[in-house]
Amino acid sequence: MIRPILIHPDPRLKKPCAPVDQITDEIRELGRDMLETMYHAPGVGLAGPQIGVMLRIITMDCTKDPEAEPRPMVLVNPEIVWKSDDLSTYEEGCLSIPDQYAEVQRPAVVRVRWTDLDGAVQEEEMTGLWATCVQHEIDHLDGKLFIDYLGPLKRQMITRKMEKLKREIAREKA
Repeated sequence: MIRPILIHPDPRLKKPCAPVDQITDEIRELGRDMLETMYHAPGVGLAGPQIGVMLRIITMDCTKDPEAEPRPMVLVNPEIVWKSDDLSTYEEGCLSIPDQYAEVQRPAVVRVRWTDLDGAVQEEEMTGLWATCVQHEIDHLDGKLFIDYLGPLKRQMITRKMEKLKREIAREKA
């Protein structure tokens, strides 16, 4: 089921999320819904709080090559256990901040540990867009947005655009 994505500013996007206690059928269904929502948007990552679910769960698929097999991932309670000193800069965007992009510098390589939907602990080293995406989504779980890495003027400008967008959406629904 495709779920509505919250648009910044929304107080839920600024709150830290609770860990998932156990993998249940509801969590598996949430993971499937999040993947469907992410692909439909379309995006490469989605975090629980972006759909109003305040749990530490993210979905990702950074496969860009149309010839390659998709790699849908659901990461429950993801954590970065190691990060490189080398940095990379990517132009990031966010489904909760539509049509706004900015360059953000993050560690180029990260090692991530999470629980999958079968309850097994996984660990993987990620690079490139995968590393950027997983850090961006884990930030969401901690109540942090990519615009928090920007200067106050640029952040304020983007926030004003989002407030205007939300007013326009509200008017269209009225």
